[in-house]
Formats: sequence, C-alpha cells, structure tokens
Amino acid sequence: MKVIRYVVKDYSLEKEQEEECTAMSSSFPNTALQGKKMAYQKVNADRRTPGLSQYLDNDDLQATALDLEWDMEKELEEPGFDQFQLDGAENQNLENSETADLNLDPVQPATSPKGRFQRLQEESDYVTHYTRSAPKSNPCNFCCLLKLFCTAIILFISGILIGYYTHKNCSSNATSSGTLDLQLHQEILKTIQAEDIRKSFRNLVQLYKSENDIEISKKIKTQWTSLGLEDVQFVNYSVLLNLPGPSPSSVTLSSSGQCFHPNGQPCSEEARRHSSQDPLYSYAAYSASGTLKAEVIDVSYGNADDLNRIKKMKNVTNQIALLKLGKLPLLYKLSLLEKAGFGGVLLYIDPCDLPKTATLSYDTFMVSLNPGGDPSTPGYPSIDGSFRQNRSNLTSLLVQPISASLVAKLISSPKGRITHSACSPLELPNNEERIVSMRIQTVTKFETVTNVVGYLKGSTSPDRYIIVGSHHHTAYSYNGQEWASSTAIITAFIQALMLRVKRGWRPDRTIVFCSWGGTAFGNIGSYEWGEDFKKVLQKNVVAYVSLHSPVSGNSSLYSVASPSLQQLVAEKNNFNCSRRGQCPETNISSVQMQDDADYFINHLGVPTVRFTYEDIKALEGPSFLSEGFFPKRATKIEEMDPFFKLHETITKLSGEVILQIANEPVLPFNALDIALEVQNSLKGDQPNTPQLLALASRLRESAELFQSDEMRPANDPKERAPIRVRMLNEVLQDMEKSFLVQRAPPGFYRNILYHLDGKTSQFSILLEAWEHCKSLASNETLQEALSEVLNSINAAQVYFKAGLDVFESVLVGKN
Repeated sequence: MKVIRYVVKDYSLEKEQEEECTAMSSSFPNTALQGKKMAYQKVNADRRTPGLSQYLDNDDLQATALDLEWDMEKELEEPGFDQFQLDGAENQNLENSETADLNLDPVQPATSPKGRFQRLQEESDYVTHYTRSAPKSNPCNFCCLLKLFCTAIILFISGILIGYYTHKNCSSNATSSGTLDLQLHQEILKTIQAEDIRKSFRNLVQLYKSENDIEISKKIKTQWTSLGLEDVQFVNYSVLLNLPGPSPSSVTLSSSGQCFHPNGQPCSEEARRHSSQDPLYSYAAYSASGTLKAEVIDVSYGNADDLNRIKKMKNVTNQIALLKLGKLPLLYKLSLLEKAGFGGVLLYIDPCDLPKTATLSYDTFMVSLNPGGDPSTPGYPSIDGSFRQNRSNLTSLLVQPISASLVAKLISSPKGRITHSACSPLELPNNEERIVSMRIQTVTKFETVTNVVGYLKGSTSPDRYIIVGSHHHTAYSYNGQEWASSTAIITAFIQALMLRVKRGWRPDRTIVFCSWGGTAFGNIGSYEWGEDFKKVLQKNVVAYVSLHSPVSGNSSLYSVASPSLQQLVAEKNNFNCSRRGQCPETNISSVQMQDDADYFINHLGVPTVRFTYEDIKALEGPSFLSEGFFPKRATKIEEMDPFFKLHETITKLSGEVILQIANEPVLPFNALDIALEVQNSLKGDQPNTPQLLALASRLRESAELFQSDEMRPANDPKERAPIRVRMLNEVLQDMEKSFLVQRAPPGFYRNILYHLDGKTSQFSILLEAWEHCKSLASNETLQEALSEVLNSINAAQVYFKAGLDVFESVLVGKN
C-alpha cells in the first residue's frame, strides 16, 4: 500500500496566488480529481507568510506548483486511500483548513529565498526529512489510544488507592497516634533499670549524715544538670523551724522516780551512747515546751466518743492524755484534747496496728504539728520583706512521741501482749492511777530550706505544667531513708526522659521536677514554693505526680488518685500487671496523703496521683500512721526490695502516667467519675438534705452531657478543633477547684473529694460534723458542713453547665 506524504508549508500564500493556483488546477478535464483536489489545498491553505508572496509571482513557480499538485492527485487515486478520509475534505472550505490540520507536525520555515516549492525540487532528501507517515496508518493511532487508555486506568486506580488509604489514615488517626505514643513511651521507660536506681540510692545514703541539707541539694542539682535537664535551680526560703533542744525530752514515773528517754531507755549518757538511734530527735515539732506533772489518762485514739466517755469518768483538766496515733488526723485529735482541757499528750503507736514484719517497739518517731508551710508566714511566702509572726509553738499542749516499750513500762504490762495468736492492744486500766512528769525542750530559729526545681519545656503547650515531686533529707530531722528512694526514682525517670530528648523529642506540655526540702516539718518547701508562685500555678498546673515514700512495704501496690484520674491509673495498673503475668485486685482510692502534694490538692485543686508499695497489714490497719516519721535504716529498705524491682515498677508506672498527661491532646481526665464520686459520698446513714441529692443528680447529668457532647468529639481527630481542645482542657484541669471548701476541721483536707481512709466513702467533713453534733445540743456545726458541701456541688454543676454553654455558643458562632 502506498504511503501518502503531506508536505507542511511554513508560510501562507497570498490570496491572489491561491486563487491563481486553484484556477490552473481546475483546467484539467479529469472531473474525478476535482472532488479530491482540496486534499493538497487543505495542507497548505492558510499557512502562508505574507512577506514571502513575492517569491510566488513568477510563472515558473506557478508551473512547478501545478506539477506538484498533479502528482499528488494521482497518488490520491491509488487503491487503499479510501481507508483514510480527511474530515470534510470534499466540502470543507479554505477558512476551516487550519483547524482541520491539527495532527500535523510543525516544520521550520524554509530559509531559501526561492520558496518552498523550489526547495522540494532541489533537495531530494527533503521529503524524507520533513514528512511523516500518513494518518491512515491505524497501528500508530491504536498505540496512542492504548497508551492513553492505560495511563487513565493507572491514574484511576492510583486515585482510588490514595483516597482509600487517606480515608483510612484519617479515620484511624487517633488509634495510630495512640499506638505510636504508646510505643514511644515504652521506648523511654524500657531504659529504666533497677540496678541504676539502687546505685543512685546508695550514693544518696552516703550523704545522709550531713547536718546541712545544702550538700544533698547540691548533689541533686549537679546530677540533674548532668543528665541534661534545663534550668535546674535552687529556690531557697528562710523559714521558722522548731528544733530539738540541747538534751532529749524525758518522762519520769512519780511512783518509782525512774526517768526514761522517749525510746524507753534510762536517762543516762551511757544508755544514750549505746542506743541505736539518738532520742534527741524523737519530738513533736512546734509543740509547747516546758514541764508538766499530771495523771496519765488513756484516751485510746482520741475521737469524740472516746473523749465523751472519759470526761464522764474523770476530770481531764491539765491532765496528760495517752494517745494512739492513727484513725484520725493527729491535728484534729489534738484540737479535741486541747478543747477538752488536757495539758499534755504522750503519743505512741500500738504494736497491734503495725504489720507483723515491723519491729518498732523500741523505735521512737517524730511528728510535726505544722499544718503546712512556714508558721511565721501563714498563707503567704517567706520572701525577703515579709512580715514574720511570732509562733514558736502551734498548740498549748506539751506533746511527746514515745515508743511502745515505754508505754508498757507506764502501764506495767508486757509490750504488745500476744494472746491466742492475737495481738492485745496496750491499755491503761481505768481504776489505776499513773502520775508522770514530762519535760520537753525545743529551740525555735530561722533556717534556710532549699528546693531543687528543674524544667523540661513542652513543645506545643509550654505554659501547662505537670509537676513531679519528690523530697530530700532535711537537716535537724530524721524521716528515715524513703527520701533516698524518692530521689533515686525521680532521677532515674529524668535520665530515661533526657535520653529521648537528646534525640529531638519533647513532651507537648512542660514537666517540672521538684525535690522539696523541709517535708518533715510540715511540707514547708512545697508550701512556700506554691505560695510564691500561686498565681502562675493556679492557671498553669495540670496535674501533680507524687513520688513520696514509694516503698513502704513489699506485698501490695497501692494507688492514691483524684477521682478524675482513677480511670487512667486503673488502666496503667492493669497494663503493668498483664506484662508481669500477675493481676491482683486494683487498689485505688482518693484518700488523704501525708506528703508534699498537700498544697496542690488543698489550695490549688490540682488532680494528683501517687503509686506506692505497702504491706497489706498496713492497708488494713488504721490510717494516718504515716504521720509518724521513723528512722528506717537503709538496710531496711534494701531488705524490703533487695533487687530494687519494686522501685523500678513505681518509676515506670509513674512515668507512664506523666507521659500520657504530658502528651495527650485532650487531658486524660474523667469528668463523669467526679460526679459519680459525689453521689457515692452522699450514701450511708448520715443525714442528707433533699437539696444535696437533687444537686448531685443534676451534676451527674451535666457531667454526662459534657462527657458525651464535648469529650467524645474532641477525642476524634476528624471532629477535633484546636480552639475547642484548648477550651476543653481548661475546663478539665479546673474541675476539682469547685470542691475546695473554705473551712475544714484541723488536719482534714479542704478538697472534699478525698476521704479520711479507704474504709469510708462519705464526705469527711460531714462525718466529723455528725459526730460532733452527737455530743452537742446544737446542730449548727452540721448545718455549716452541709452548706459547705451544698455550695461545692452547686459550683461544680454550674461550672460544667457554663462549659457546655460556651461550647454551644462557639458552634453557633461558627455556623
């Protein structure tokens, strides 16, 4: 089959030449060619350059054009040409010729001044160089169409795949993000090793004998700085401390004249030198000083019922109460004794209230009668220029802690009598009289308390703080070696965290690491720092994680958490025990704690969590025994946890909670759990007004709406808006502030969401008011307590309702 070749012209002919060529072509008699002669004209029509028309004026060029046209007409008559048809070739006029020739390749204009047709005759290879296959070649068009079709199919499939995976990633963004966060957290925590904690613990213990806590503070700061923690600094406060006198306190039996130190050893220098512990530090800080000779009256645990019973039997004015530590806050019991008219108190711990593993019969302890902070600046920080009040003692009572062995001598009874495998509590017979003389010497002076504070700034929300608190040893006191455990654990977590930070990672929120000073004297360091930065902390603190006394036993993991954090703590407990293959019953409660979290709970309303290992017996026994600071030896802690695996577990559990709170877009707090806790706290035999129950019901409804309408969408990445997440987090972090009452009995938490112990679920201030009301004709105290609880629940309900209204307004504004 012949191949038709088209010559594309690079310039257009003038109208007169076109008409002339057309007339000459029409002179041929073959009419069959007239229908097809436009084939050539379609090729070169309208492609002429006006400026070159002068080269087409002579007759030779016209003749050449005629010859070329004749040759092409003959080719058009060849068989097989019918397979290729030009669009409208027979009917198309010259005006449409340009648009019909879109498939032709462009050719460079001719450079010869003789014109294009003359070049065709002179250059024999021109046709081969500037021509292409005829469009009647179907395989070429088919290949082009096939390529286009395949490209379209590939693009279509690619679009489907991209859309599918994009939609899949969007819909599962929360899950994948949560998985990545969990993997990151595990990578950080797996670097925590028990052996590293043990080494750090032993190094800290070597500094224990220092009489100045500055050395310990410097050691902690140096270590934290070397690990890469940012802006580690000392925060010092000059505070009023109540310290032991030049000689130990003593108790003298009038009947025999025997004098004893608080640990039950005779009052002699030789006995003091041979004692395993110095009785000098067995005292009650901020107690009244002096001497008192009076009858000892056993008041057991010193609750309202005990005192009412005793007062009916004896005159208690200026007498000495024999008081057991536990069951109720010490400050509350002392306030009752002071109000009843007692003049002194001998404080002890009944061996029957201690775990069997504890051998503290001869051990003395220290207590502080300071509710918190520097006594000379109550409610404001101890900074330069602050007014100082003269408060050398915080009670009119002479208070002296003594050992169980000394109590046994006072009542002439074997200590901790065992009868039929059961422990018999120490009791002083009511029909026997014991006269003793107690002498207390203390010294009050101003000393410097040092806090060590370091920051790990957040990447997206640096103005939101998660505070991690431990404490270090304070001079002039002994509070055992748990401070070394606490400091070793916080240091191990900082080390693991900074290894990841050095690789470019940062938490979303700022983590503040604090090692508090003055804890044994009433959480002085944490209180003063909190009062100093109160305005900032009220707005910015998200949560407080306590590492106070992490290992007090080895049989049970015990967690204390705010109601809003209990669900998160339960998840971490279950995850941890599933990894270890043992999952005991989760032991989580919101009870009062004796540690530096006190200020953040009771004055800032900050959600708090603490993990600790305890003895089951200690958990089953009376609460508030931890108010006594025992001089545990380092070897005792290593006996409880020889391989420091319990320390490692506490570090990792606390670390998981810290990392999740620091990195979750929406704070992992549960609003509904607070409402449920309020309803549970109104159950029981205590009198509840209908208004309380109705308000609690409305609070639950508001919390349920808040949980479903606001928290659920915020946890879905497809519905999550940054401004709404920010507003939601502000509501979540301030939920507990509504439950801070103005007035609470001494030693009771102002945050009513916390109970006295794990055995009672009622509001503690209502329980106390009800007990107080039994002994009085008036119920004014009970009405005041009911009003406090009522106002707290109402404030929380209004708070949630206002949050819902704000979110609704934002939605309406956007729509």
